[in-house]
Amino acid sequence: MNTFKNFLAAAGLAGVALALSAASAAAQGPTCEDGPISLGSVSTVTWVVDFSDAPKAAAAVFEQLNARGGINGCEVEYELADDRGDPQVASQAARDLIDNKGVVALVGGASLLDCAVNAGTYARSGVLNVSGLGVDAACFNAPSIAPVNVGPFMLSTAMLYYASEVLENEKLCAFFMIIGGTQEAYTQAVENWETITGKELHLMDLTLPAQGDLTPYLIRARDAGCEALLTNQVEPGIVQWVNTADAQGITGINWLFLAPGYADAVSSALADTDQPIYVGTEWEPYTESSEANSDWIDVMNEAQLPRTAFSQGGYLAAQVIIDVISSIDGPVTREAVTTALQGMDPIAYPIAGSPYVFGVADAHNPMRATKVMTLDSGAWEVLLTEWLVLPEVN
Repeated sequence: MNTFKNFLAAAGLAGVALALSAASAAAQGPTCEDGPISLGSVSTVTWVVDFSDAPKAAAAVFEQLNARGGINGCEVEYELADDRGDPQVASQAARDLIDNKGVVALVGGASLLDCAVNAGTYARSGVLNVSGLGVDAACFNAPSIAPVNVGPFMLSTAMLYYASEVLENEKLCAFFMIIGGTQEAYTQAVENWETITGKELHLMDLTLPAQGDLTPYLIRARDAGCEALLTNQVEPGIVQWVNTADAQGITGINWLFLAPGYADAVSSALADTDQPIYVGTEWEPYTESSEANSDWIDVMNEAQLPRTAFSQGGYLAAQVIIDVISSIDGPVTREAVTTALQGMDPIAYPIAGSPYVFGVADAHNPMRATKVMTLDSGAWEVLLTEWLVLPEVN
């Protein structure tokens, strides 16, 4: 009898052990028996513009992660490929990362042409791109790419929304500089604002030049009675625009600019202007030492990297992929990461005003929130302490 009881007890213990072993196996988390997790990015570094702050920030996040033991013991190898502003180089860089380096995802990149050149390659290869900074319209119009920034097109809609709903301007105008295939995207941004608000744009001009005399455009805006005017210019053009307005004695128009206007070079160059300037941010304002920025600041300081808006994008993209890979049970393969990104729930981050999600869609532009800055005596000030979250287009 005792022998039978002992047999039952032993069997019971064995059953418990098996159950615990199965539970442990089911909750093993990400594994990497074949070596480090390979990630990479295609970015524009050595060209007229340098977007390397984004991938360098991502690299810093991964380096510090590895120093803490990696993801469930798995280290991350991250490679930054420079496209040099050349479509052929960009294509070759993507193929090298996918075919030779075996990346499981693209993360933290910032490029003028990666999206347009490589979106199809990424889709055919089953690899997804959590871009640190979407610049081109193709970055927001591909199933294989989902940037962590708001982007110029969503931000155009948001700044028009700010002017009409917060500043309560009625005659809104938009002058766009069209580069490549961006005309449709900017036109759609205006149409989205019109759908959300039920209002109509007073005047739109799609002929704003990258260089040259801006006087005729400012005169046209003044004569049309624009109360607020949005342009998509970058730093030099913004400075020229405001200086031309001052030279022509134009007053009474609220000037709306996109994220490139939020820069130290702009604030210092326009320190003496009294023009009302409003700029939308992609993330928590980078000039603010806020709680939302605290972890990003710590990472940048430890890596001795500059605190720029571009670096916020690389940092955030790295955080996203770490969280997504951490959710995987089993080997971290390209297929597993793609499945996890496509099936993820939205994740909120303090540095961003809306949650990030990749999901499955023909196009991705998940970030819909901005904070608006204004220029006061050469210094940037936050106008909205709360995020301006753009309503969905019905």
